[in-house]
Amino acid sequence: MNKFAERLKELRLEKHLSQRELGLKIKVSQAAIARWEANLQVPNIDIAITVAQFFGVSVDYLVGLQDFK
Repeated sequence: MNKFAERLKELRLEKHLSQRELGLKIKVSQAAIARWEANLQVPNIDIAITVAQFFGVSVDYLVGLQDFK
């Protein structure tokens, strides 16, 4: 599993959100969240920034370039 997939799932579960709930909050489909978490696809940079802002972390953290939130 790549860092983005791993950290996205970890952050989502920390907030007690389903994939559907997260998708509604960041305006993407549940299927997109599922593909990202399964490491089948990665979001474009604009969506990665939206995800980082939603969770209050840096994009560097999400993709594994830094280890602290």
